[in-house]
Amino acid sequence: MVDHWHYCSREISPETKLRAVLFSILDSVIVTPILATPYDRNWMRIAWMIVALLWPVALLNYLDRQMLASMKFSVMKDIADVATDANWGLMLGQFKWVYAFLSPLGGFIADRFGRRTTIVCSLFAWSVVTWLTGNVTTYEELLWTRTLMGVSEAFYIPAALALITDYHSQRTRSRAIGFHQTAIYVGMMAGGFGGYVADAQDFGWRFAFHAAGIAGILYAVPLWFFLREAPVRVAEVAQEKPASIRAVASELLTSFPFLLLVACFTLPALAGWVVRDWMPAILKKEFGIGQGMAGVSATLYTTIAMLIGVMIGGWLADRWSQRTPRGRAYTSAVGIALLVPALFGVGNAGTLTIAVTFLALFGLGWGFFDCNNMPILSQITRPHLRATGYGIMNFVSISCGGAADWGFGILRDAGQPLNLIFSAFAALALVAVGLMIWIAKTMPARGVTDSQAQQM
Repeated sequence: MVDHWHYCSREISPETKLRAVLFSILDSVIVTPILATPYDRNWMRIAWMIVALLWPVALLNYLDRQMLASMKFSVMKDIADVATDANWGLMLGQFKWVYAFLSPLGGFIADRFGRRTTIVCSLFAWSVVTWLTGNVTTYEELLWTRTLMGVSEAFYIPAALALITDYHSQRTRSRAIGFHQTAIYVGMMAGGFGGYVADAQDFGWRFAFHAAGIAGILYAVPLWFFLREAPVRVAEVAQEKPASIRAVASELLTSFPFLLLVACFTLPALAGWVVRDWMPAILKKEFGIGQGMAGVSATLYTTIAMLIGVMIGGWLADRWSQRTPRGRAYTSAVGIALLVPALFGVGNAGTLTIAVTFLALFGLGWGFFDCNNMPILSQITRPHLRATGYGIMNFVSISCGGAADWGFGILRDAGQPLNLIFSAFAALALVAVGLMIWIAKTMPARGVTDSQAQQM
């Protein structure tokens, strides 16, 4: 591969020096330990550099989401016209429905016009909206800021994951996606401490949103200069005739394996959104603990388990896929299977310790599942459809997740027991296990050719 960042320049600029330092770190910490095949080292440094550049963006992406869940009681106290759990759930759902509706468009724009521009513009836009969230005074304004947040964030995840798969082959793809997803979990973990920030007299919930927004705005500037499209993808796009969004959607929606993956992507996510958005409030109410402790208990141990899960799941999937193309799907099925007892246990936990233990099991399974969705999608779609495909998956999954958030709030207002609700989530996860095994069966049982491997 040709290094398109041109390290042969005679004049060494500060930007080039910084890249050289970062590449040295990546070489010693990431590339050398995992590189067991004779890959071009320079290309691999760049591939992992892309993941490292996107890591802070993914962290900020989820930090602002989780903060709101952890600060629920402070926000509702400050903005009195929120009033009910049903209104709170509607607000959470509003973000998800807008995010979901625009995800296919965000993916199509990333496929058609480039991942880099889509990512940087999305980061800047949602950072501005995050800052504005710290200034709202009414429920209507809160709804509007969450709506705008959904608009801006819809363009990031499909573009980012597609850019990573453009750079990484099947030998490192699940690990690369998994490393990126660790930023999401760290963002969730940091957001879980939002309750303490909200309760602090010197800070408060508004300060947290202002700080996160400013951090994102500032990071968008260097990201624009360092992030690059994959040269291989640039060449492919130049050779292919641009397709309309209708043609792209038709190709994806008539693919049976893709439709199975959409369903499998959605069912576990119903519980996943409720765990992220409602668990701090659930633990506070069920076990009579403070808002800060509830936020940390709901996110810290779950997120640590997710971090472990993506690392183990990514390594296992990359190794298993060397033996059979079904390896990633089987790894994902193992992860989803762990969600079944975890959800049932959370719904029936009698103590905080038991609840946290089952939440950790949920996090471990989620990590196995989460790091393999885009790699599996890359096996069943063409490269220039990846971002759009993931956008469609987001559309279905998050639309249903928004309904789950809203419905959960209604059920809680009606006094429905937690064990009944979470048992239903466990049953849906069990169905998803079967669907993922079905997806595996649509793939060839044995290895692929070298040319196919380069496309995976």
